[in-house]
Amino acid sequence: MRVLSLALRDFRSYHDVRVSLGSGLTVVVGPNGAGKTNLLEGLYFGCTGRSCRTANEREVVRFGAATTRVLVQSEAEGGAHQTAVGFTPGQAKRLQVDGANVERLIDAPGRPLVSVFLPDRLELVKGPPALRRAHLDQLLAALWPAQRGVRSAYARALGQRNALIARIRRGAGSRASLDSWNLQLARTGIELMEQRRRATEAVRELAASNGALLGLEESLEVQYRSRSEALEPAQLASELAARTEQDIERGFTAHGPHRDDLGLSLGDHDLRAYGSQGQQRVCLLALLLAERQAIARQRGTAPVMLLDDVMSELDHIRREALVDLLRSADGQAVLTTTDLEHVPDATSDAVVRIAVANGIVLEEAIV
Repeated sequence: MRVLSLALRDFRSYHDVRVSLGSGLTVVVGPNGAGKTNLLEGLYFGCTGRSCRTANEREVVRFGAATTRVLVQSEAEGGAHQTAVGFTPGQAKRLQVDGANVERLIDAPGRPLVSVFLPDRLELVKGPPALRRAHLDQLLAALWPAQRGVRSAYARALGQRNALIARIRRGAGSRASLDSWNLQLARTGIELMEQRRRATEAVRELAASNGALLGLEESLEVQYRSRSEALEPAQLASELAARTEQDIERGFTAHGPHRDDLGLSLGDHDLRAYGSQGQQRVCLLALLLAERQAIARQRGTAPVMLLDDVMSELDHIRREALVDLLRSADGQAVLTTTDLEHVPDATSDAVVRIAVANGIVLEEAIV
């Protein structure tokens, strides 16, 4: 699938704008504060129905406007598609795919896949395990959409067990009921762990290879770190049963895949604790590119890669390596820069260039 164009109406700094994307690399260029990141966010918003920058989505509506609307035109082998997102603060979003209302874009087969690198995404490396678990679950859902319900099934079983533990702690619940919930949680937990291991294995070698190409002197290691060694539901259920007293004392389930982590190491050192910010940045790039490559292998189409201000902290060799990696997946990529000279081959005919300034697309600068 290929994104053809993006139209923004009252989104962030843009009043009414439409831009066309290239089939390969599109470079958005402009000074700081020109609206480059807003353009990337708008594309992400139109493809997913949510912001990649803020949890308070009132911020995406242009100051002084009542509502925003984003349209993404795309094409696939089956024909053309249109994804539309309308948002008025205080009201439910209006999501459409090819003119039909949908509850969630994530389930819609006609919407483009998208991956994003923002400077704030370093929290994926530096932040708590919950961020990496959620990211890993998003990856496995992108790789195998039919497995999307595994995480939800586990969350429901975990909620039921936690509710029972809370009742037991108050003296109002039956311990005898825990055995059945232990087994139910274990069944969905083992399935979730297996899928997470598969997803991790799908990107492990690719991430290491990308890291080497991007100039890392030590190997990037990606591992699924599970707290449980169980391979069968009965084994995990036994582990849960053995921790019953501790769980009742705490008031919640403290063991299981909801406490697992995605481990990122550089050589023998944990990236979160010992990696420099530059190393963390390159490792995150290598991982996101690996995910893009794995999804392209599995589903036959690479996600649109959005990269904000990624070139400014890379030397010339790593910039060339990054552009080569973006092109190798045979998909689209959109990146921002303040200087075209920071993007290798940015002036070639194969690259689409979009110049922005003060929330306006400079039509004469589009090639």
